[in-house]
Amino acid sequence: MRIGIGYDVHRLVEGRALVLGGVTVPYHLGLDGHSDADVLVHAIMDALLGAAGAGDIGMHFPDTDPRYRGISSLLLLRHVTEHLDKLGWSVGNVDAVIVAQAPKLARYREQMQQNLAREMRVAPDQVGIKATTTEGLGFTGRGEGVAAQAVALIRGSV
Repeated sequence: MRIGIGYDVHRLVEGRALVLGGVTVPYHLGLDGHSDADVLVHAIMDALLGAAGAGDIGMHFPDTDPRYRGISSLLLLRHVTEHLDKLGWSVGNVDAVIVAQAPKLARYREQMQQNLAREMRVAPDQVGIKATTTEGLGFTGRGEGVAAQAVALIRGSV
């Protein structure tokens, strides 16, 4: 077994959708980035890749590559899961936290969990998702961006 950690941050801007865990959350701002900028999925991918000693998402999906412009991060997570399979690893579980002052995310958690579990080919109870605020402190507290952190356990015969 191996454990990895991932972290991601994206700025909130006008004119973009707010996509978290593959769910488009109704909000007047969205996350800026080359792909759909789904910070939750990005943190999870980095945790999985780190656990496998397989680099990071910037190495696998560079933001200079036009193929990834606007792409769904869930599709990228599927590719990461397939890459882990080739390396002899499978997902044991993932635990993640989204840090955002707004909007409230509790009602979207179950759909995020379902989306992530499907792409990692695990049961929904193997995917923990929490959301928290920073009580108005820092860039997330001022509503300038959203952050996510994830821990992943992988297992295999390596």
